[in-house]
Amino acid sequence: MKEFVQKYRPYPQVDLPNREWPSKTIDKAPIWCSVDLRDGNQALITPMNMDQKLELYKLLIQLGFKNIEVGFPSASAVEFDFLRRLVDDNLIPDDVTVQVLVQAREHLIAKTFESLKGVKHAIVHLYNSTSVAQRKIVFKKSQDEIIDLAVEGVELVKKYEREHDGKISLEYSPESFTGTELDFAAKICNAVTSAWSISKDRKVIINLPATVEMATPNVYADQIEWMGRNLDNREHILISTHTHNDRGTSVAATELALLAGADRVEGTLLSNGERTGNVDIITLALNMHTQGLDAELDFSDITTVLDVVERCTDMKTHERHPYVGELVYTAFSGSHQDAINKGLAYQRSKDDAFWEVPYLPIDPDDLGRNYEGIIRINSQSGKGGIAFLLEEKYGYSLPKKMHPELGKIVQHVTDIEGRELSLDEILSIFKETYFEGPSHISLVNFSAQTNQDNSVICELKYILNGKEIISQGSGNGPIDACKHAIEKEYSNSFILTDYTQHTHGEKSSAESISYIQVQTENKETFYGVGADTNISLASVKAIFSALNRAYTA
Repeated sequence: MKEFVQKYRPYPQVDLPNREWPSKTIDKAPIWCSVDLRDGNQALITPMNMDQKLELYKLLIQLGFKNIEVGFPSASAVEFDFLRRLVDDNLIPDDVTVQVLVQAREHLIAKTFESLKGVKHAIVHLYNSTSVAQRKIVFKKSQDEIIDLAVEGVELVKKYEREHDGKISLEYSPESFTGTELDFAAKICNAVTSAWSISKDRKVIINLPATVEMATPNVYADQIEWMGRNLDNREHILISTHTHNDRGTSVAATELALLAGADRVEGTLLSNGERTGNVDIITLALNMHTQGLDAELDFSDITTVLDVVERCTDMKTHERHPYVGELVYTAFSGSHQDAINKGLAYQRSKDDAFWEVPYLPIDPDDLGRNYEGIIRINSQSGKGGIAFLLEEKYGYSLPKKMHPELGKIVQHVTDIEGRELSLDEILSIFKETYFEGPSHISLVNFSAQTNQDNSVICELKYILNGKEIISQGSGNGPIDACKHAIEKEYSNSFILTDYTQHTHGEKSSAESISYIQVQTENKETFYGVGADTNISLASVKAIFSALNRAYTA
């Protein structure tokens, strides 16, 4: 693409000596404003109907948004009717401020105020484009003419404000701010705030949108800090951001803008919006959550949020979308699976609640997600993940030494299949291997009694290569006695090298699960698993399981 490079030029840097934002941290949530119902809606292939807009609006209220841009009521009947529906059905809580967008033209402003009748508190969002390209190509107007247009719009809002029975706040956006000279952006914003007669009790929102993301996030932060230094009566101004994601860095740009002094953030859920979308408020809020900050929005049931947004917008969420995608709490890599498994065990064992789990920057439980999908199995997976799933999902707590053995067995299947295995498929492999595999020796009956010296005598009935055998053995416990009873007729030499046991299931019907490892004369080791309500019988079954794995061709 070298031949095309000459078409572009680097974005100019901001002359900002002694910039302060790099040394600051975000220590509180901004004022959040959802623009899902307006900016997000206008970017949909099929805009939302009344029912969809109402459903999404109610979700925004539940999540805790206090500023919601509900539409562009002068643009269409649907937009107008939606706001009237909110008013007529008394759907605007007292602590929520609805916001409406309008261009600086009288008939549009008049229509907007008509839609606002009965609204106790509204933000009228006035905008006109100020960028060099827009002035030169679209409007063919000078800087002074663009300022006159903005001030005229403010005067019109003031005119209709006097007739409105309710509080009106003003928001002004120099649209395409990132393509506007900073000195001109400050000049037009100062003209607007002067015309509005701002004061402690009459603040104004100056929204500085990255309508098109044109530079690296640090440049946007510089622009925000520069504007903060050059806006008149800054203490009476709320600086708002509205970033788009053309360069893929809208989240970073917004976070740096907050460091640079922004007070307010406009965005959408899941980054819906024109071209590459608006900044994703979910990501921003949960980024704060991971830093121990209260973002003042409730995403504790993220699955419901996804369901509502996807249903209302008819857009699907990417599997890797930060925090909320289907696969973001999933590990396929074996080393990652092992680390997550150990991290979760450590988290459960320690006294404090501080989150310390490798590869998981946030506790999925905080979002209403569970741990079932964290570890999934494909050809890249490891032994720890398989053991984790069997324990978390099905209650089988495999001994650590058994993990590599089962891992190789499952790996063999994934190599052949070339795909992810489901939880049920993994359980099936486990059962087929240890409970249902081919057998040359099978248990028929087992009984044991303990002598006064605590030694155990057992009697076994088993079938070896089709022949029924009854044998007795003695030892220091049921397992040792069983081994000796088998050895009397069994030609294959073996020793027992590992034994663990745990209960499985509800207390009233719990089984004992035994894991026994045998070592053959060739020094190879094989695990067997046995299950029974009788702990001794479970262990005997595990010996037979291990021998069948070791010596069945």
